Amino acid sequence: MPVQILPAARPFADWFDGLGCRTLSDLRRLPRAGLQRRCGGDIVEALDRAYAEAPEVFEWAEAPSAFHSALDLPDRIEHAEVTLAYGRGLLVQMIGWLTAWQLAVKRFAFELRHERGRAAIPPTKIEIALAEPNWHEDHLVRILKERLALVTAVAPTIAVALTAIDTEPVAPPSDSLFPEPGGTPADHARLLELLSARLGPENVRQPCLRADYRPEVANDWMPATKKPIRLPLPAALPRPAWLLGKPVALIERDHRPFYGSPLHIVSPPERIEAGWWGGELVTRDYFVAEGKDHTCYWIFQERMGSREGDEARWYLHGLFG
Repeated sequence: MPVQILPAARPFADWFDGLGCRTLSDLRRLPRAGLQRRCGGDIVEALDRAYAEAPEVFEWAEAPSAFHSALDLPDRIEHAEVTLAYGRGLLVQMIGWLTAWQLAVKRFAFELRHERGRAAIPPTKIEIALAEPNWHEDHLVRILKERLALVTAVAPTIAVALTAIDTEPVAPPSDSLFPEPGGTPADHARLLELLSARLGPENVRQPCLRADYRPEVANDWMPATKKPIRLPLPAALPRPAWLLGKPVALIERDHRPFYGSPLHIVSPPERIEAGWWGGELVTRDYFVAEGKDHTCYWIFQERMGSREGDEARWYLHGLFG
C-alpha cells in the first residue's frame, strides 16, 4: 500500500519519494530511531497501529446534551401538512439522539419557519406534550401528522425545525403475567395523545385536584396529556366521587335534615373554613348522612354567622356510589 495512505506520512511524501520509499513495507524497513528523529513519534505510532502492533485509539462521537435540528426546504410550501415528510426526517434524527442517551421524549416542538430578513414573519410553533414518554417513530409521526392537519400556515414555509423540550430516562419494560384485555397503560396513553392531537388538548381532559379545602374548588379538570400533581387529600374523612354542581338546600323534619327520608348523621364533622383570601368565605361543617334506604349522602351545614346568613341550614353537596 502507498505511503500516502498513512495520514502522518503525508507531510513527508516528497522526502520519502526521494529515498525511493513508496510503500508502507518500504517505510517499515527504514531505521526506526532515525525515522522517529526526523519525522517525529506520530509517524512511528501510526505505523504500529496500521500493522496492529499497537492498540487503535478511537475518538468516539458523543451526542450533544440537547437536541435541536433545523432543515431548509427545497421550495416554499403553502400547506403545513406537506411539511410532514421533512418533519419525519427530523423525528428520526431525534430518535437517534434519544437512543444514544437512552431517553424518551415527553414534550417536543415542531417549528414552521417563514420569511427571513426585512420581511421576516414569526415562525409557527407547534408544541406537543405526550401523556407518556415515547421514542417510537410511528407514534411520534402520527401525532405530528394530526397536529399539522389543524394548523393553517400564516405564510409559505421555507424551513422546519424540531426541538426536544422535555425528556426522561427510558423505563425498562414491565410486562404483566395476565395482561389487561383493554390494552396496556402505554396503549391507553397513546390513545389519549392521538385524541388530544386530533381534537385539541383543551377538549380531552381528566379530573384533577387543586390545593384547596373547598370541594367545589378542589375538584377541577386539566388536559389528559398532562401529569396530575399528586396532592394530599384535604381531609382524612371520606368524600364522595359525585359532587353536585350546586348544593341543594334541604328541609328539616323533627330537627333532622330530610331528603326523601330523615337523614341520620353517621360520621364526625369535617370543618372547612376557607376562601377568605378571595373574598368568598366558606364556613361549613360536612357530614356523611344515611337515608332510610341506607343510601349515603354528603351534606353540610352553614355555621351560624356565615356569609349565607345567621340561620344554620342544611345542604346536599355530594352522593356516595
